[in-house]
Amino acid sequence: MSEQASIFAPMRYFLRIRYKGTAYHGWQIQQNAHSVQAEVNLALSRILRQDIDTIGCGRTDTGVHADDFYLHFDVETPIAETKRVLNRLDTMKISGIQFRELFEVNEHAHARFDATERAYEYRILRERNPFWDGLGHYFFGELDIVAMNTAAAMLLGKKDFVAFSKAHTQVFTNICTVRHAAWTEQNGQLIFTIRADRFLRNMVRAIVGTLLEVGQGKRSADSIPEILAKGNRSDAGMSVPACGLFLTEVIYPETILGQSLQNESEGK
Repeated sequence: MSEQASIFAPMRYFLRIRYKGTAYHGWQIQQNAHSVQAEVNLALSRILRQDIDTIGCGRTDTGVHADDFYLHFDVETPIAETKRVLNRLDTMKISGIQFRELFEVNEHAHARFDATERAYEYRILRERNPFWDGLGHYFFGELDIVAMNTAAAMLLGKKDFVAFSKAHTQVFTNICTVRHAAWTEQNGQLIFTIRADRFLRNMVRAIVGTLLEVGQGKRSADSIPEILAKGNRSDAGMSVPACGLFLTEVIYPETILGQSLQNESEGK
């Protein structure tokens, strides 16, 4: 960085993307693995002609998809034409990644820590369809959807979800507040939607696996409170495959998404 540039505070931007996780080892950069973050960092660095290190709104595991994902990064000078940068990102045709929106935020805005809510969907495919290969988990057999929704309702509220978390993860708390959890049937698919202020690693996939066991009659719907109370991962069901999991929405305060909302209202 030049001496002149160093006297200016960096500018922070949010970038909104979506990606198909099939060919990636998750969002986060890893040694000897292909990640979404590595691709995005490289693309931004080439276009903006400076080293760009992004911070995502969370981490998705290998094979997990994101229909709505935010990241932030800093630059030394303002980006004069964000639309032009988006167009250049699009012309790079990075496999499985779409660049949707780029806008300036205040210097303290944080893609991960400022998110107030996230939503995930898990898609169970009830019939074979080649167009959905890699985008859902095929599951055959009878399922009691009423019982599964009864069990899902018992997840609501502020609770300790360590029983549904991958072991030995470094988090400051296992407490999450689940605001919505329900199954719906749509076009030959069974879709589980869950919204919460935060999620633990592997949490949604472990919950879905447990609820499927309820649907099969392998456990009762009222076993969920006991699983939560005991806090043992071995008491919950097996985790379902990553291919059916989608991050579908990330919510931020309007104070952060002000420029994005303005662009939307102006049709930009």
